[in-house]
Amino acid sequence: MADALTRLEAALSQVVVGQPKVLADLMTTYLARGHALLEGVPGVAKTLTARTMAQALGLSFTRIQFTPDLMPTDVLGTSVFRPQDGSFQLVKGPIFTEVLVADEINRTPPKTQAALLEAMEERQVTIDGTTHVLAPSFFVVATQNPLELEGTYPLPEAQLDRFMMRVKVGYPDQKAEQDMLLRFHERKGAAPKVSQVLSAEELAELQTRAFNITCDASILEYIVRLVRATRDDRRLRLGASPRSAQSLLAAARARAALERREFVTPDEVKAVAPSVLNHRLIVRAEAEVEGISSEDVVRQLLERVEVPR
Repeated sequence: MADALTRLEAALSQVVVGQPKVLADLMTTYLARGHALLEGVPGVAKTLTARTMAQALGLSFTRIQFTPDLMPTDVLGTSVFRPQDGSFQLVKGPIFTEVLVADEINRTPPKTQAALLEAMEERQVTIDGTTHVLAPSFFVVATQNPLELEGTYPLPEAQLDRFMMRVKVGYPDQKAEQDMLLRFHERKGAAPKVSQVLSAEELAELQTRAFNITCDASILEYIVRLVRATRDDRRLRLGASPRSAQSLLAAARARAALERREFVTPDEVKAVAPSVLNHRLIVRAEAEVEGISSEDVVRQLLERVEVPR
């Protein structure tokens, strides 16, 4: 497993420069069989990161540009009448893939956003009363711009909760940006490409091993205390749900696998907690006025909640 992870990390770092935390969170989410929401301004390689990961894993990739006029059938597909034999034939939509990038998901109406709910949770879709199973490796990477809010439809809490992680994608540092520009210059405008580095068998084995990482009872208790602390924090109008605790455990196990550990430590819980919890907490208005964000609350709770020894 360590050799497979090393090959994957090396392949991704060839194309995506200066975003180690984003890559770690994205790989963690995939190993934990969750879905990720990438949030950042345009031009910080959100779509490129997802496409590069799909290429390295050897998975099929589809990108949907979400717009205000996009309908659920444009995502799921629809049945088309065949006059030659009087039957209906299913024309599958772009959701029938392995890695789906939902670009600017907050630019489409709620009914189209909701079309992803069943697919993300159950890995299946229902069209005209018939259920169609999606690929076992189905992985949604949604993106949104946190600054431009005109003409957008913010995701409701129920759908935000379907994403295991909301990953904040910022600007790279100066050295990484110079390296990125140099690579762009050397490619002479050609699109970056990466070869497949893992077989389907290795990929399935990675996910299976991530789920079998040992987790002591004290770590489970630590996760529950951390989640319950969000519900008692007076700065929050909504604390983390029991599903948040399950996502936190799954992400911590996957991060332990990425760190080449055979058991979960509090360090893995602390590493994934900000991205797992930041979109599941609602800060009270008076706290927002003081400049307090959900990330600030999570960071302070991680310092306050006692760590198991």
